[in-house]
Amino acid sequence: MQYTTAYSSPLGNLLLAADGKNLTGLWFEGAKYYAKGLEPAHEMRALPVFEKTGQWLDLYFSGREPDFMPPIRLSGSSFQLTVWEILRKIPYGQTTTYQKIASEIAFAKGISHMSAQAVGGAVGHNPISILVPCHRVVGTDRSLTGYAGGVDKKARLLALEGVDLTQYAIPKKGTAI
Repeated sequence: MQYTTAYSSPLGNLLLAADGKNLTGLWFEGAKYYAKGLEPAHEMRALPVFEKTGQWLDLYFSGREPDFMPPIRLSGSSFQLTVWEILRKIPYGQTTTYQKIASEIAFAKGISHMSAQAVGGAVGHNPISILVPCHRVVGTDRSLTGYAGGVDKKARLLALEGVDLTQYAIPKKGTAI
């Protein structure tokens, strides 16, 4: 059984999902893959994991780096899980590129090349937004692309972390990405 709750953030409403003990989903309302993987039979319930996640989000949205992590459980393909574990290692207030992640995976597998587009697909399907910081991944040309919650939210999350956005290309609203 899955359980859900809502969290009102400065960037919009969030839906949180859990298996009872672990956070399994966190999506911006209206995001591209909103509630993907959420079982049709779920119920709203107050749970300790939601309380802990709310505390983490409160700290984060106040502009501070949380010093703890709620328990999470990621479900996906082995490739997705590999990408998401790399995302979890990107330091607060820093960015990396899809290509750097692809190169890291290729090196670990002992292969010469890994597709940055494949990495982008896995990053885009990250089910636990913000806590698994997919917003910290940018294009090789320093463009802010590919955030399922919207590029405007990606920019605001990075700015909240103190990233100097003047060095990044931010697409104008309505611009195809």
